[in-house]
Amino acid sequence: MRLFVNIDHVATVRQARRTDEPDPVRAAVLVELGGADGITVHLREDRRHISDRDVRVLAATLRTPLNFELATVPEIVDLAVEVAPHQATLVPEKRTEVTTEGGLALTDAAVRDRIAGCLDRLVAAGVRTSLFVDPVPAALDVSAELGADAVELHTGEYANARDASARRHELDRLVAAARHGRDLGLDVHAGHGLTYENVGPVAAVEEIEELNIGHSIVSRAVLVGMESAVRDMAAILRRARGG
Repeated sequence: MRLFVNIDHVATVRQARRTDEPDPVRAAVLVELGGADGITVHLREDRRHISDRDVRVLAATLRTPLNFELATVPEIVDLAVEVAPHQATLVPEKRTEVTTEGGLALTDAAVRDRIAGCLDRLVAAGVRTSLFVDPVPAALDVSAELGADAVELHTGEYANARDASARRHELDRLVAAARHGRDLGLDVHAGHGLTYENVGPVAAVEEIEELNIGHSIVSRAVLVGMESAVRDMAAILRRARGG
């Protein structure tokens, strides 16, 4: 199980005052020192938190892999091709959303065509590719048909489940989707809304090999420091896998 830490919300604090601190690049160093396996950032079209500068500096300085989340926005795809991160994860994006609300609409032909074009460019640049999808078989089937290397399962419905029964239902969906993805030859990742309290059952799913977690870790880091927050999360993942 690999832990990738999303540092977007370090940049959110910076942008609240439109100043130069806290610097997400410095935060990434502490994340790495805390034992994370990689760094995730989402460069949004409206640049609400992470900036182009952040992406360029991170790509040039990280010691661990960079997972670059992006929508099918031509100028941002251009940047991904330019910096050639370890991995690019294509995600849906709406200007009005507070955070990503669901997986890519892969049943929409126009969306599929845009994604296919982006994947072609990223693969040509030597970038590993992933698609952020809902845990449903059809989305996984299309992801495999498009030639993505991996999928990231949207765990928002699991994280937002109202009670134990609903949470169990959503976990079962994630397990089934993870197994289906592996059967299709896809690497399976997961993320969205995962916290120290709810991550254990997801981390225990054998077919899931990577988790992307941001807000919960950054929130704890405000109180205990970034290195400690990352170590605490990594310890939970190890215990979930029997380590």
